[in-house]
Amino acid sequence: MEKPHKKLDVWKISMELVKLVYRITSDFPERETYSLTNQIRRAAISIPSNIAEGTARQTKKELVNFLHIAQGSLSELDTQFDIALSLKYLTEAERNNVDDLMIRIDKMLTGLIRSKKA
Repeated sequence: MEKPHKKLDVWKISMELVKLVYRITSDFPERETYSLTNQIRRAAISIPSNIAEGTARQTKKELVNFLHIAQGSLSELDTQFDIALSLKYLTEAERNNVDDLMIRIDKMLTGLIRSKKA
């Protein structure tokens, strides 16, 4: 199914972030499966999901709202990875890889929001 969100670079990169998050969290302690691991994965999944939902809406205002929600999920993910790093569930290098993608996504979302508000 060819949908408009699949053409957006920010959606594609968000999907890459989801895959990276799953790879990293697969090494988290098993006791975290239903807590931090689950929360991190849900936040990551929420980012491309909200981009997709927003592009399916009828108005720019609705799209912008969902893009803001995606940014909120990005901030949530950032905090959760801070927690995981402080608990030594991931390495600095893994954290930096996640940061690189999150910064890129955040800038792209900000640009898309500005373009839709204009």
